[in-house]
Order: sequence, then C-alpha cells, then structure tokens
Amino acid sequence: MSKIIDGREVARKIRKEIQEKIKKLPQNVQKPGLAVILVGDNPASHSYVKMKSRACEEVGIHSITDYQSSEITEEQLLQLVNKYNQDPAFHGLLVQLPLPSHINEKKIIEAIHPQKDVDCFHPYNVGLLMTGNPIFEPATPSGIVELLKQTHIHTSGKHVVILGRSNIVGKPLGMMLVQKREHANAIVTFVHTAAQDISKYTKEADILVAAMGRPEVVHANMIKEGVIIIDVGVNRVAANNEKGYQLVGDVAFDECLPKVSAITPVPGGVGPMTIAMLLKNTLRAFHIQQK
Repeated sequence: MSKIIDGREVARKIRKEIQEKIKKLPQNVQKPGLAVILVGDNPASHSYVKMKSRACEEVGIHSITDYQSSEITEEQLLQLVNKYNQDPAFHGLLVQLPLPSHINEKKIIEAIHPQKDVDCFHPYNVGLLMTGNPIFEPATPSGIVELLKQTHIHTSGKHVVILGRSNIVGKPLGMMLVQKREHANAIVTFVHTAAQDISKYTKEADILVAAMGRPEVVHANMIKEGVIIIDVGVNRVAANNEKGYQLVGDVAFDECLPKVSAITPVPGGVGPMTIAMLLKNTLRAFHIQQK
C-alpha cells in the first residue's frame, strides 16, 4: 500500500521543537528575530509571507514584514537591506523573490550579510553548502531531506533523479544529497529542459524529485514500481469550485499513487516544510550571532 508522506505533521513537530527551545531561553536574553522585505503586490508572495509571519508568531520568533512599493529603486532597496544587516534585533533577513524587473536580484542577494542569510542564497553560503560545511541549508531542499529522514527513507546508494535545476531547489538539493554523510550519499541525476525524453531518466529513479513548476507532467507510465516521489511543484489549474482553481503538483498524484511506495501530496507535502526549516535557520542564525 502506498504511503502518503504528511508534510504538515512533520512540519508541526519541527515547529514544536523550535518553540520549546525558544521558551527555554533566559528571560533577559533577546528573542530570535526575522525581517522580511516584500516588494510589490505579487499575490503568491503576499500569501507566503503571511504564512511565514504566522509561523514565527506561533514559535516565538519576533518578525516584521517591511512592505515596499514596486517603484522602489535598486539603490533604495540596497540601503534597506543594509539597515537590517546592522540591526541586532533581527538575526535573519530575507528579501522575498521575485523582485520587479528593474532590480538586479543577484545584487540584492549578495548584499545580505551571510550570517543573516536564512534563505541560504548568498554565494558564500552556497559555496559552503557545496563543500559540505554549511552555515545554513536552503529551506525547501533541507525540508525535503528532513521529510525523507523523518519517514525513515534511506538515500545512501539510491538513485535520486531531480527534475529541475533551479538555484532554489534542484541544484542545492543535489549538492546536499550527494554529500558523503548520513541521510545523503545518493547517486544524483539532474534532468532539465535539454532532455528530449525525461521518462528515460524518471523510470530509473529510486527517489524522484519533481521541481519543474509544470502541472502533472509525471505520469504512471514514466515511473517504476515502488518509487518514492517528492513533489515540489505547486501549480494552479482551473477547477469547478468557489475559487475557480485548485492546486496540483508536477506529478499526476492519483494516477501515480497505486504504483509508488511513498509520495508527498500537493498541498500538504513539501510546502509546510519550507517554512518550518526557515524558522530553524532563523534560530540557528540567532545562536551564531549570540556567540
């Protein structure tokens, strides 16, 4: 029988652990703080930032969201980043992506102090991740690794096929899983848009990670019996309901379910883990800066 991996439950457990650790901090010690800069009115970004804010409140992390108009200049945004870099009340700092087209995202990311870079996007932190000595691990990839760990899925010697090569999910996840350490040590294959037939690779996967951002492109005839699927995709498709849409992953869930040994649903799989691991990184940043 297929096992549905409950990301909500695992994320709830992690948030509870963080909450307990923060409660144990001495009364006279400053609490961990997270600053989020949100530029523009992207609905998905606003929704995601609200979820981050609620999660921070739940565990006891002091957080603010600094809302900025999409008309903000690159120089003004750089000054704002520098302001939070120097503010000791905030141990984690992230700038919600995407940014308006007139702002160079690379320049903004590189302006964030590496010790406050809880998204793990700064080149310094990415370099440490690749060499296996990270300060932080990016939220979504580390959430995936934690899901595998919590559900007792072993990766050592397994063939992990990652559909996607983004700097946010695909590349860092591959770097983490290929490391010679516990809960990693996998054989990793990246599959991207240059592949003429992705099923050639998906059929060989022991663990398949779908992170393409395309609705239900992985079908049952593209996977082998007993595969483990981690579906990172969150796609809106038209539906006959009050909202007029529903969320689906990159995998045709109902079709693949009878064939897999374990699978993450969308929603309720990887998504909740991303925020939980961001909170974990914020607490880690707090401890690093306290030292």
